[in-house]
Amino acid sequence: MSGARILTIARLELTQRLRSVGWYVLLGIFMVLLLGITALSFLVFSSNDLPGAGVFSIIVNFVLLLVVLVSPTLSGNAINGDRDAATLAPIQVTAATTGDIMLGKLLAAVATGCAFLLIAVPFLAVGVFGGGVTPGMFLVSLLVLLLEIIIVAAMGVGLSGLIARPLFSIAATYLVVAALVIGTLIAFGLGGAAVRTQVTHYERGWDESGEPVCDRWEEYTYEQPRYDYVWGFLAANPFVVMADATPTEFDADGYPRDMFGQIKYGVRMAQKAPGSERWDICDGGYDVQPSPEEQMRDTVPSWFVGLGIQLVIAGGLFAGGWSRTRTPARRLPPGTRIA
Repeated sequence: MSGARILTIARLELTQRLRSVGWYVLLGIFMVLLLGITALSFLVFSSNDLPGAGVFSIIVNFVLLLVVLVSPTLSGNAINGDRDAATLAPIQVTAATTGDIMLGKLLAAVATGCAFLLIAVPFLAVGVFGGGVTPGMFLVSLLVLLLEIIIVAAMGVGLSGLIARPLFSIAATYLVVAALVIGTLIAFGLGGAAVRTQVTHYERGWDESGEPVCDRWEEYTYEQPRYDYVWGFLAANPFVVMADATPTEFDADGYPRDMFGQIKYGVRMAQKAPGSERWDICDGGYDVQPSPEEQMRDTVPSWFVGLGIQLVIAGGLFAGGWSRTRTPARRLPPGTRIA
C-alpha cells in the first residue's frame, strides 16, 4: 500500500462528489437546520446558569444523527458504484492495490462525514462560549463523533464491496445502522417488558376523614419490568456511546446540565433492579432519593463495550469487502460487471 495512491483515490472520489450541486445544497440545508437548533437549544436551556453545555450536547448529537442518516448514502456504493459504472477495473489494473482502493474510498467517505462536523464548528463554539463546556467534555465528544463517522463509513464501504448492486448495499448499510440506533432501543424495551418481577409498595397515608393513619401499613403488589437484565442492548447504540463516554457536568443539586448527562443517567439507572417503595405520611412522605450524580456513582460505564461491538461489526464488513474486491477474483456474483 502507498499513502500517495490512497490520497489520489480519495481525491478522485471527493472530486466526483464535489461536482454535484446536490452536495452543496445538502450542506446549506444542514447549516440552516443548525442555526434553528442552536437558537431553540438556548431557549430550552435558558433557565440554566450555564446553558452552553446543553446547547453543545444537542449540536453534537444532531451532527451524529445526520452522519448516521447521510453517510450510508455517501459510502454504501463506493465500490460497487464504480464497478457498475465501469470505472473500478481501470484502477485495479494500475499499481493501486486493493488496500489502496479500500482505504482511499474509506478516507473519502470519512472526509465527507467530517464536512458536516466542520460546518458545525461555529455553532459548537457558540455553545462553548455559553459556559459549562469543559475541555474534557469538548475533546471526548468530538473524538467519539469522529470514531462514529469512521465506523459508519467503514460499514458502508465494506458492504459496497460485499454486495454487487449499489441499491442493495446502501439499503443494507441503512439496516445495519438502524439496528444499532433503533434496534437496540426496541430490544431493550421489549426485552425489559417481557421479563417482569413483583414489587411491593408500602404506604401509610390518610383515612377517609383526612387524618393520618400511623398504626398500620397498607401493601400493594404490582409487576415491574426488569430492564436491569437487558440494559446491555443499549451499549452498542451510537448515541449512548457518545453520552456515556463524555464527562458529565452537574449543577449544584447534582442534576446533569446537558443532554449527554441526561442520556447517561437514564441508561445507568436501567442497570439497577427495581425494589420496594415506601410512602409514609407519618415520616415525611417518600424516602429521600439520592441525586443523579450520587446514583451514577454506583453504576458502571459501558461505552467501551459498545464501541468495541461497533468496531468488530465495521471491521468485519470492511474486511469482507476487501476480500471481495481483491484481484484476481476467484468467484464473483452472477451478473457482476468486470470492465
